[in-house]
Amino acid sequence: MIKWLWEGNHIKDADIPENAVGFIYMIQHIPTGKYYIGKKSLYSIRNLKIGKRELQRIKEERKLEGIRGSLPKKKQVKKESDWRDYMSSNQWIKEQVSEGNELDFKKKILQFCNSTKALTYYELHWQFKYNVLADENSLNDNLLGKFFRKDLES
Repeated sequence: MIKWLWEGNHIKDADIPENAVGFIYMIQHIPTGKYYIGKKSLYSIRNLKIGKRELQRIKEERKLEGIRGSLPKKKQVKKESDWRDYMSSNQWIKEQVSEGNELDFKKKILQFCNSTKALTYYELHWQFKYNVLADENSLNDNLLGKFFRKDLES
């Protein structure tokens, strides 16, 4: 498994900013120089239905505290994503990895972001900075699923 690089070093949990929700990354194929720029969330937040036992516990706690009103039906659960092992959504990279060529890649974190909106904005920022749709070494073939490389070709 290839580890992520942050500022030239393998990332450690302590290196991740406390309020970061995700990061912008570049995965580079070392033999060819081809690269892909994307974003990855560090966590997923899901709304799960509260079970009967937990609902009863909440009901009892609220009664003791004198809180009235309807009981919650769902709770938010935060779970770490697969970011440590993640190798991009790009199909060509996935094929290379499945063929056993994972060590041909370098994974680099370009920037951490503190909100999902910032994550989307800075992904686009870095893609424009590298001019990914015009650069033949780029494996990105679209921006935000709206602007496609094929649409720019004459």
